[in-house]
Amino acid sequence: MDIKIGILTASDRASAGIYEDISGQAIIDTLNDYLKSSWIKVYKIIPDDQKNIEKTLINMADKDNCCLIITTGGTGPAKRDVTPEATEKVCDKMMPGFGELMRQVSLKYVPTAILSRQTAGIRNQTLIVNLPGKPKSIRECLDAVFPAIPYCIDLLEGPYIKCNEDVIKPFRPKK
Repeated sequence: MDIKIGILTASDRASAGIYEDISGQAIIDTLNDYLKSSWIKVYKIIPDDQKNIEKTLINMADKDNCCLIITTGGTGPAKRDVTPEATEKVCDKMMPGFGELMRQVSLKYVPTAILSRQTAGIRNQTLIVNLPGKPKSIRECLDAVFPAIPYCIDLLEGPYIKCNEDVIKPFRPKK
């Protein structure tokens, strides 16, 4: 079974081509480091617009059959930062522990981590994780939460994700 992972960058400027999407690329690079399983990326760059983010998340989950969607951008306090609202709107269950852990880890590096509103939720059989927009923060946050992601996807009856355990060790309970 193909493992499909959505990478969604919410950024007015990156979607307009004003600058390169280094955040989305940081997610792709990190996943390439982490994963031993072959995977297909479903990658989109869209403006910070809540309805558009909602529609894209729904399409990635329901039509593209991504087992995991990782977003970047739109998690701050600015008016156009609406990714968490879009995620909450399309999810059946919220997973607040992801955001709590990401903020806790980020606070070791910057005091402004408390301004970040990262979250995670489940839509049907898809885990959606909102990351901050800075590439350095993306890696720090994924290093913290990714060990729980393969097991979460197992519980959602998604594909079995094998990781490069020299880079990241997923947690799965002993059988």
